[in-house]
Amino acid sequence: MEDHNVSPFNALPPVVVALAVVIFGLELMFQAATAGLLGGQGGVGWRLVAMEDYAVLDQVWTWMLSNGIYPPEQLLRFVTYPLIHGGFVHAAFVVVFILALGKMVAEVYSTLAFLAVFWVSAVMGALGFVVFMDSPFPLVGGYPGVYGLIGAFTFLMLMRAEAQGSGQMRAFGLIGALLAIQLLFALINGEFGTVVADFTGFATGLALSFVVSPGGWARLLRRMRQR
Repeated sequence: MEDHNVSPFNALPPVVVALAVVIFGLELMFQAATAGLLGGQGGVGWRLVAMEDYAVLDQVWTWMLSNGIYPPEQLLRFVTYPLIHGGFVHAAFVVVFILALGKMVAEVYSTLAFLAVFWVSAVMGALGFVVFMDSPFPLVGGYPGVYGLIGAFTFLMLMRAEAQGSGQMRAFGLIGALLAIQLLFALINGEFGTVVADFTGFATGLALSFVVSPGGWARLLRRMRQR
């Protein structure tokens, strides 16, 4: 007999729930502040202040390169920006992707491996953003980390296809569809910075999976010896 009182979150790995709660909790805080429920009159500008302090900004990266100094509080931007979003819909979609993809990835990967895929992908996505683009817009949001999870999911599909002896190109169907949609919106908006960040995140998540997935390091060494 089914227990209809069981929370749907019980089926999700705790690390996935924790990451989603942190991101959505911060967004709810910004929504409450904008509505005047938190922080008084100053709360209206909390999101903007957070972006100024914690988003990845090309001008900050250019300043660091020009001066040859890398203050920790500025480098911290590469780690904190995935937690800040441009609005409720932006954050909600990121949370949905984390819950859906995170469940599939975290059920196979260890907790540390899951967090490594998300945050290393986010960091590399931010580096791709500042190195290859000259965008006047701040980089915020968890999409580069989410695309890292898509990379990990693609890796799992590749391993399944290899075990079944089926076509491996099907594993790239999800990223192909998402990239096509993103390119369309980038053409409409004239801004390709997020596309570069997200695709870099995907490539990082896929490559990292060869090392951090269960048996991944041994599999990588075996393939290198075969070559």
